[in-house]
Amino acid sequence: MNEIPEWGTLPRMLRQRATAHPQSVAVIDGDTTLSLSDIRTQASQVARALISRGVVAGDRIAVWAPNCWQWVVTAFGIWDCGAVVVPLSTRGKGIETAEVLRRTGCRVLVAIDDFLGTSYIDQLATAVGGPSSDAPFADLPDVHTLVLLQGDRNIPGTFPWEAFLDLHDTVPLEAAEKRALAVEPTDIFEILMTSGTTGQPKGVMLNGGQILRAYWDWAEVCGLGKGDRLAVVSPFAHGFGINAGMIACVERLATMVPVAVFDPDRALDMVENLGLTTLAGPPNLFSRILSDPELDQRDTSSLRWAIVGAASVPDELVIALQDRLGFERITNAYGLIEGSVVTMTRPGDPTAVVAGSAGRVVPGMEIRLVDSDGAPARTGEQGEIQIRGYGVMQGYWDAPQLTSDAFTSDGWLSTGDVGSLDCEGNLRIVGRTKEMLIVGGFNAYPAEIESLLLHNPKLAQAAVIGAPDDVLGEVVWAFVVPHAGENPTEEEIVAWARANMSNYKAPRRVLVLETLPVTANGKIAKASLRERVDQLRTSV
Repeated sequence: MNEIPEWGTLPRMLRQRATAHPQSVAVIDGDTTLSLSDIRTQASQVARALISRGVVAGDRIAVWAPNCWQWVVTAFGIWDCGAVVVPLSTRGKGIETAEVLRRTGCRVLVAIDDFLGTSYIDQLATAVGGPSSDAPFADLPDVHTLVLLQGDRNIPGTFPWEAFLDLHDTVPLEAAEKRALAVEPTDIFEILMTSGTTGQPKGVMLNGGQILRAYWDWAEVCGLGKGDRLAVVSPFAHGFGINAGMIACVERLATMVPVAVFDPDRALDMVENLGLTTLAGPPNLFSRILSDPELDQRDTSSLRWAIVGAASVPDELVIALQDRLGFERITNAYGLIEGSVVTMTRPGDPTAVVAGSAGRVVPGMEIRLVDSDGAPARTGEQGEIQIRGYGVMQGYWDAPQLTSDAFTSDGWLSTGDVGSLDCEGNLRIVGRTKEMLIVGGFNAYPAEIESLLLHNPKLAQAAVIGAPDDVLGEVVWAFVVPHAGENPTEEEIVAWARANMSNYKAPRRVLVLETLPVTANGKIAKASLRERVDQLRTSV
């Protein structure tokens, strides 16, 4: 493993990279191409404009926009002035977003006004009321500045993108450089929201030093480097999008291609037209590409490596990625916002390891599994995953009790994930303790059942939900997507499951869909599926 250069901070990393490789292409977004020199120049303008609006080191700046080139220069500008970026999900509504802005005390909101026919600003104004005499939103008094990436609004404290950048002339370059170079590796640089689909969102605090190292090492294992072109499908509002998609590309001199809305047809167009070398995302993203009826007529020869994660990976998917898309290397990994990168498969691992596990622990991190009593789980036994090391969060924003509750008395972070370790240290993810079903007294984990269902040769995707049952307490319901050309019935799949898995794991109901609903970061939207289960149960 090559050691990370002694940058320490995002501003110093950007300066070294832009000085040594000024013309290296960092971003391709439609008709806009940015070199590292361009990013440094525009990030400095953003930083100086923020300083002109009174932003000081440690202030929180929210960004509410889909993946785009302005997101990139805004983020590096925020870090240049020593502030903290708070990414906001484009799936969030006005009330949710207002709550995050209040809780983190954001001073500036950088947003796109209209996306996919939705006005974010109108949503927010509906939730918190209109402007005051000197601020964009009367009931968000901390937010004194609103920057619109597109369009304009006649609202106090609001600037269209170009007018905002013009403010940089009011702050000397020397003052901004002094601010950038004063940033310390231990300074918090991002607050990422987590658990929004299962409960009250929590703000995970991470510092620049740990994320620079985590994704330098991640890129080293994956093989991301100069000349690579990575389609960033995961939103910049998600830890993988901003850290692996944005920061790692600049660190490693790769080119990021921001994707605002994933479409398998557009993905294949980008592969052909831009020469993409790298794709990253959960298995269902790759399944959607592989199901494209025109795939065999498309030129995917530029593709070099893929990274899959966030779910079980069928052997057949790994083989199809190699045979049909031509990937030379496929990496599986396990990580979480609170713990960054934890485990990864390695080059040369056999298909069974890549498909059946998330690999081995990365240098600088530790992992242990414990049973429900807190005793160490033996090799092959399931247990809750606990981690510690340099990549673990600094805590939850303004939530000392939640932070304390997340750690054991001896300093390990309890992830809530359930897994097992084989004799070689490969981690297999089984599910989450909170998602665990108790079927007639037996513990059943959705991720394990989903993996088993995908052994059915007719099924391309599967998602499992628990439903209440008067006799067993809970039973399994499955939502599945067949392979192209296959038309399995519910009865066929249930019969197959009963013949091929433990009876308590076999689904009671199976619903066959054309597609599974997904969240903004490409994971299966299980909250939507739970609503579907509730509706079907009440309609009976």
